[in-house]
Amino acid sequence: MFRGLLIENSDAGYGTKLTELEDSQLPEGDVTVRVAYSTLNYKDALAITGKSPVVRRFPMVPGIDLVGAVESSRHANFAVGDLVLLNGWGVGEVHWGGLAERARLRGDWLIPVPQGFTPRQTMAIGTAGYTAMLALIALERNGVTPDKGDVLVTGAGGGVGGIAIALLHQRGYTVVASTGRLAETDYLKSLGADEVVDRALFSSPGKPLGRERWAGAIDSVGSHTLANVCATVRYGGTVAACGLAQGMDFPATVAPFILRGVTLAGIDSVYRPVPDRLEAWRRLASDLDTQKLDLLTHEIGLTDVIATAPTMLEGAIRGRLVVAVDPSVTG
Repeated sequence: MFRGLLIENSDAGYGTKLTELEDSQLPEGDVTVRVAYSTLNYKDALAITGKSPVVRRFPMVPGIDLVGAVESSRHANFAVGDLVLLNGWGVGEVHWGGLAERARLRGDWLIPVPQGFTPRQTMAIGTAGYTAMLALIALERNGVTPDKGDVLVTGAGGGVGGIAIALLHQRGYTVVASTGRLAETDYLKSLGADEVVDRALFSSPGKPLGRERWAGAIDSVGSHTLANVCATVRYGGTVAACGLAQGMDFPATVAPFILRGVTLAGIDSVYRPVPDRLEAWRRLASDLDTQKLDLLTHEIGLTDVIATAPTMLEGAIRGRLVVAVDPSVTG
């Protein structure tokens, strides 16, 4: 038996509970992992509360991230005792995820815990930080270098935004952070933001084109915010889009793209090929200041997750939430 969160959807309604589970309930997979840490992400909060149809198969253990030790393996790349991590691949949506003490997974989804990181640090980074790095790599590949001008980060108070600020700052960029919580200005500047602006500048319907301001941007908000960011990017700039906190609509025109040559780069982290994942984690190991990571990381227990999920959806949590599932797991 092991503990885990379980989402059920029945005639009695949609609900999530912390319960005892049996190994026989675990889904198919060739690697079983004893989970040390997981995370609480925005997508997890949507799944746990049922505010959005994230879960596509019931019952479901949520948790799009996990790190832990291999307990049994039929996969050639992993042996008992190996420390492994997982981000995405539909876990917590169509396959049981990381918010339980045990997970059974496909070995093709796993990568080794990178050298230089503790298991807890990999979850402090999690899908949010790995996504932020993919976004930074997209800007770099499209020629957005520090000398080109300011880079905007929207949703700066969240996990993707906070780690994006720290990464950009470490690489020498001038970073402007957009947030709805201006009281967090000192915190955002401690992560590396050079300027903090009110998200209200971007969150309402805007013009097809605005004054050119940004060399590039990392957007985790979507909707009107993404449209307004694209409309104010400089000629030849790039926007990396990786989230939908405001909405999944995109009420924009083609003007920024055909008149200013702006590139809109979509960042998918869920089904990213393993070589891209390994590159992103290699870059995180070299480019991320772990002291800044500590500033934006908070830890909760498995028993706290259900009560915390609604608070996350209200936008009242800053940075990253690491879930201590079984910290005694060390490989």
